Amino acid sequence: MTQTIIAFDFGTQNIGVAYGQTLTNTARELQALKAKDGIPNWLDIERLLQQWQPSLLLVGLPLNMDGSESELATRARKFGNRLHGRFGTQVALWDERLSTREAKAEAQERGHKGHYKSDPIDSIAARLILESWLNEHVAANS
Repeated sequence: MTQTIIAFDFGTQNIGVAYGQTLTNTARELQALKAKDGIPNWLDIERLLQQWQPSLLLVGLPLNMDGSESELATRARKFGNRLHGRFGTQVALWDERLSTREAKAEAQERGHKGHYKSDPIDSIAARLILESWLNEHVAANS
């Protein structure tokens, strides 16, 4: 059964968003959402869910390198709980260690000037998180 997934790279100012599905195991970046101290405009998320009809919401969990939870990981977990509570869609958390570093490297390859505040890379990170999940999911189901 094909699953459609929306992945989120949680942040306090921007929340990266990516869409993907298990039929082709591909993901693509969507427009990042603005957030105020980690709180998005929930109507924007509702519109995303109506448009893409995902069966799973994937939230990147920014763990410390030793696997312990960072303050941001706690907030990302809370964001995932709010997504599930508001919309009833299944939510999964996914270890996203080093995704921001990978996103910055990819952005630089694309000619990004390094102005992350004015030109955020959060949706690149969300796509990388989703691709990682898809790769693991495919390996587990083959």
